Amino acid sequence: RAHRNDFINGFCAYFECAFTQVHKPIGFSTSPFCRYTHWKQTVLYVEDAITICEGEKICGRISCKPNKKNRRDLDISLHITFQGSRCQVDKKVNFRLR
Repeated sequence: RAHRNDFINGFCAYFECAFTQVHKPIGFSTSPFCRYTHWKQTVLYVEDAITICEGEKICGRISCKPNKKNRRDLDISLHITFQGSRCQVDKKVNFRLR
């Protein structure tokens, strides 16, 4: 939920990793709110800013798969749904991460 009235220009994607089936469980997160690692976050920008008001909730689904032509590239699909008081969105956006 939004903590204040604002504009959304993109989404930050990151991952968390846990090794739990070992003698001493260990893990890390690439979240911008966690301790720094050499791994980075990915920003997925939207074409048009989304106006969101305090208390409103934006929903989405993200999928990621290797690109068919270059297995080192990732095809990322982001489906955004939002029914706000000042803005409505139902959109699918595709990205390629190289």
